[in-house]
Amino acid sequence: MTDATPGDRIALPCPACSPDLETVHEVLKPGGQVTVRCTACDHVHKERLPEERTVQTDVVVSQDGDSFSAQVDVPEDEDLKVGEEFLLETEEAVMTVRITSLETTDGRTEEAPVTDVETVWSRAVGNVAINVTMHPKDGRHDETESSKLQVPGDFEFVVGETEQFGDEEFTVEGIHVRDDAHGYQHEKLDFDGDMAFAKDITRLLVRDESTTAWSAW
Repeated sequence: MTDATPGDRIALPCPACSPDLETVHEVLKPGGQVTVRCTACDHVHKERLPEERTVQTDVVVSQDGDSFSAQVDVPEDEDLKVGEEFLLETEEAVMTVRITSLETTDGRTEEAPVTDVETVWSRAVGNVAINVTMHPKDGRHDETESSKLQVPGDFEFVVGETEQFGDEEFTVEGIHVRDDAHGYQHEKLDFDGDMAFAKDITRLLVRDESTTAWSAW
């Protein structure tokens, strides 16, 4: 751990009260030798923190129907799990991605130590494209328009609420949740007040509320 910042809490032996067992220390000043304070006895001392050992892991990122490969350095004692999100830095951009599957020597799994993982399969969730099925104002469901909507991954859609994007305005009637999304009681949300983040949505069912002639945007 070489990138400690003031306020971080780390486990270290304390020369004053616990030379043989680790206690919780607060980082006061980073550097080659980090200044820390023991939270058990308030003793301040300097320590050289051990280098964090990492494993370089292959990552495949899916984004808007395309995919690309990258690599990420992960602490070697880390466990990876489907649904977890992390920042991926590439030459082109820094993006937030969500793990959708883990490939090991024994096949695909939902959780594994990073040392067992050959490839992390993921999708970009910082900005996402959502499939939208829109019904006309009069409530007819035999005529619909399909389109895609580009929004930030953390944008909240709520059943029963009206949203406006440019000249288009619609009321959310239903939300289909992705398989890799967690924390939702059902795969389809259709009660007023049900909410989902854009990054967790595979399809929106909406009713057109715009004043212009009905058409997909």
